[in-house]
Amino acid sequence: MNWQEIEGQWDQLKGRIRTKWGKLTDDDLSVIHGKYEELLGKLKERYGYAKERAEQEVDEFTRSFKKSSKGTKKQDLESFPSELDL
Repeated sequence: MNWQEIEGQWDQLKGRIRTKWGKLTDDDLSVIHGKYEELLGKLKERYGYAKERAEQEVDEFTRSFKKSSKGTKKQDLESFPSELDL
């Protein structure tokens, strides 16, 4: 899955994103709304990452998502929680 696909599935993937980066708030996720640069900015803000570190984190997430979603159907992606029950 490339970033355009992640952006298109953003609402369905919020739960996985919150699992990975728990410091991101619901408001952050609404502002980001699948935009790569916005996500980098929020990771820098919430975690104090340098731009390179934020890019590395997002790239790692994207790669791991590709591995875990091989053979995953769209309806499987839609079953991910949109928010974590905290």
